[in-house]
Amino acid sequence: MDIKAVLKKYYGYDSFREKQEDIINTVLCRQDCLVLMPTGGGKSICYQIPAIVLSGTAVIISPLISLMKDQVESLQANGIEAAALHGGNDFSKDTVIRRKCMNGTLKLLYISPEKLLTEIPVLLKQMNISLFAIDEAHCISQWGHDFRPEYTQLDILHHEFPDVPIMALTATADKITRQDIIKQLQLKEPKTFISSFDRPNLSLTVKRGYDTKEKDSYILNFIKARPLESGIIYCLSRKTTEKVANFLLKNNIRTSIYHAGMSQNDRDKAQLDFQRDDIQVICATIAFGMGIDKSNVRWVIHYNMPKSIESFYQEIGRAGRDGAPAETVLFYSLADVIQLSQFAKESGQKEVNLDKLRRMQEYAESGICRRRILLNYFGEQRDHDCGNCDVCEHPPRRFDGTEYIQMALSAVKRTNETVRTSTVIEILKGIASPTVKKKGYEGMKTFGVGKAISTNDWQDYLLQMLQMGFIEILYDQGNIIKITESGNDVLYGRKRAELCIIDHTAKEAAKTKKKRLHLEIPAISIPGLPETTGVEDKKLFEALRALRRQCAEEEGFPPYIIFSDKVLHSLATIKPTSLEAFGYIQGIGTHKQQKYGRRFVALIQKYV
Repeated sequence: MDIKAVLKKYYGYDSFREKQEDIINTVLCRQDCLVLMPTGGGKSICYQIPAIVLSGTAVIISPLISLMKDQVESLQANGIEAAALHGGNDFSKDTVIRRKCMNGTLKLLYISPEKLLTEIPVLLKQMNISLFAIDEAHCISQWGHDFRPEYTQLDILHHEFPDVPIMALTATADKITRQDIIKQLQLKEPKTFISSFDRPNLSLTVKRGYDTKEKDSYILNFIKARPLESGIIYCLSRKTTEKVANFLLKNNIRTSIYHAGMSQNDRDKAQLDFQRDDIQVICATIAFGMGIDKSNVRWVIHYNMPKSIESFYQEIGRAGRDGAPAETVLFYSLADVIQLSQFAKESGQKEVNLDKLRRMQEYAESGICRRRILLNYFGEQRDHDCGNCDVCEHPPRRFDGTEYIQMALSAVKRTNETVRTSTVIEILKGIASPTVKKKGYEGMKTFGVGKAISTNDWQDYLLQMLQMGFIEILYDQGNIIKITESGNDVLYGRKRAELCIIDHTAKEAAKTKKKRLHLEIPAISIPGLPETTGVEDKKLFEALRALRRQCAEEEGFPPYIIFSDKVLHSLATIKPTSLEAFGYIQGIGTHKQQKYGRRFVALIQKYV
């Protein structure tokens, strides 16, 4: 079959995204390849279409049962034979799957790396395997951000199946990780494809220096302004996920938690409730996300700063996978920097992880377009600002902060550089804490010199000073502050320095919904009819969403597997009133046109 015909029939699209067609043709030519494509960029189509076209069964190696389940349900909803072998199946289900594998009727078999190794001599040797696709391939590399030891044995594939092409796929991998993936898998002269990492539909916002109460207030206002939209709140610890979730539940927000300390059953239930829109919000550690393909997540909030740009980019990528506008918010504080630096120092790769953290800090502290910083990290340059991040929308204003910086540095110097940030602030504010009294800091010349400035603002200014290189924190010496050579230049008046003005009014901004980029709905041409476009009917969109949920409940699928939000927006804009016109909407394949078309068209006809 022609690959473009397959794309239209099963996925409902007229054209491929960047690099997809080249990747598919490479696999069809039986050549190995490494694919880097951002979350939501369309990686799965790169191996699913070759699997449909080639004879035999494609074996997809995936790290999580929940991820396999999601992919299999999506394929089955599109009319494609797919199944997953894992420990959660019963004997009879496994027997049916094995029979389909051996007679070649199954087009895609999903399997974990552990299960794969045991099935090579038992099942895989009896199958006609069209290709191997290794999803989340960064897990194979010790340099990747989610190293999993069981992946390291996958070099067996080329030994046992020398003529079967291997495709390794990941959303985030720097140069050293890419080289390691190729080496570990022993790929044969692989072609490497790196797609653009630009996700223009995601807005990027950073909120600095919020205390816990201010964060909670902001988040509650944010969610209440988006009552029908699903979102994820990522937290650094299990305790924080539970605290934030309890706060939201008390305020009548449908919320669940997800972290590694929960039982598998509880985690599965939380994820299923979120996928099926039974809850609006999930508060999670980084344990959550790899196993979810939910396309209608409309926002992601980081309650704490992530440890690296790779982790951050993968996590925000879980918003807006359908291409419709989505929002991301990152909270960032000095306490996060200190805690994450301690984690990096105690890791087995101290220098690498500290460097990754510094790059994450640079993003959070930036006074230039945030998207340009992200793209530059992944090797892409842009000669223009994005217009869809907080820096572009509200460029930071600065003032001559030399006097404030000298106050803080003087306090550090007079303690012989032996105190933490909290004690420096106590000295500046004139707070006679037990530590201040014990050390006799009350008699210092700088005691109380900055009492007119709030504690939160001093934390922010110290954070800016750390980012500008005026101070450093010695994480291996109890997090005490040392003044750098550059800081001494400011302290002794050899140079002046600016600080960013702290905008206190911004902390109330979440009470209203951010104006998003307009979702472009392409006009469609139907033979014999004029080109069709229009203005979206919001009430129709909500009615379509209700019908989608009804269909999903009838079939036991999450709603986004029936149709994505973007498809519903297109239907509410173009308003097709015939089954033929319905099939021309981007994202509706032949199978779904025949299966759901009449019900959705009937609803649209009522509104038109």
